[in-house]
Amino acid sequence: MNAPSPAVLFDTLPAGNGKSLGVATLNAEHTLNALSLDMVDLLSQQLAAWRADPAIAVVILQAAGDKAFCAGGDLQNLYRSMLEHHASDRKGDPLSNAYALRFFEHEYRLDYLIHTFGKPVLCWGHGIVMGGGIGLMAGASHRVVTEKSRLAMPEIAIGLYPDVGGSWFLNRMPGKLGLFLALTGASINAADARFAKLADFQLEHADKAAVLREMQALPWSGKEQDNHILLSRLLQQAEQQHTAAPAGPLRQHFDLINQLCTGGGLEDIVQRISRLPSDDAWLQKAAAALKKGSPSSAFLAYALQQRSKHLSLAEVFRLELTASLACAAGPDFAEGIRALIVDKDMQPHWNPPRLQDMTEEMAQQFFNSPWDQASHPLTDLGRHDKRLAA
Repeated sequence: MNAPSPAVLFDTLPAGNGKSLGVATLNAEHTLNALSLDMVDLLSQQLAAWRADPAIAVVILQAAGDKAFCAGGDLQNLYRSMLEHHASDRKGDPLSNAYALRFFEHEYRLDYLIHTFGKPVLCWGHGIVMGGGIGLMAGASHRVVTEKSRLAMPEIAIGLYPDVGGSWFLNRMPGKLGLFLALTGASINAADARFAKLADFQLEHADKAAVLREMQALPWSGKEQDNHILLSRLLQQAEQQHTAAPAGPLRQHFDLINQLCTGGGLEDIVQRISRLPSDDAWLQKAAAALKKGSPSSAFLAYALQQRSKHLSLAEVFRLELTASLACAAGPDFAEGIRALIVDKDMQPHWNPPRLQDMTEEMAQQFFNSPWDQASHPLTDLGRHDKRLAA
């Protein structure tokens, strides 16, 4: 019997001036490359080694298959860990779910590593890029989307919230786009991904092989900044060979989205989106997702963006780890996975069922850190930053 293929494939390609390109390929095509803990740990180890290797000039993140770069986190093991935790006599202690703690801590460390990598990181975000996949892509220095790219942070449908640094990068989108995408989980195309600052270049997927060949021929140096410039020029030249894509629905409805998400509190914003009188299919789908989604998730997405406005990326990841463990300990995250992924009855029973039923105690549970500042598992983040996205 053949051994199963590794969850992530690693390779190096020879390049100019004796340098090499490090290539990491997510290799779980049957699950749309959903990000498992094994994949996270393999990527973390290899990326750290490539960052320290002077022979590696650029790192490339890609995925097997043509359907998805990464459709999000692998939720099956998280779901099992939550059921066990909820049935235990330690269900009141978020730290007693050891698997959830390990998964989120390791995932956020990996995302932070990519954000601060120093060397150029090219992420080829073809196909579906959602949740944890955006977490990998958001921190890359050179983010490519294609004609088939579809990006979303749809966590409101499963009782979570846009984590993986979402509280940081959604806040940096134009206007109120980040809040709208967090509340509705709306899917956006390549043109809108660029407009929302989730991508840097839009190419045809058929360009990929030629781009990689040209990357191998470039005269890479030992200076990271020079290599950033080389890669940017190559991708700009490749992009200029195509006609610019028309504006997507996010940009088309930019003024309306700002109106919907400005003024009043969260309940006012939710009501305006939910009652939006529009025959536009994209807006209708976004409003329907908000109405059907978890009220706790809507609260948390909003509250985290409010709290994160002036925080560093490292501080945001520390805040999100507390919130994510609270989600794993609470009822909605497991219930959302059950309804949408396990039983697939599409009938989640949220607790609380309405936003106005959220009590102060329910709200505060997401921010009660089980650690003091010195003992937080991510307390070391931010000490040796090399690069942060603007």
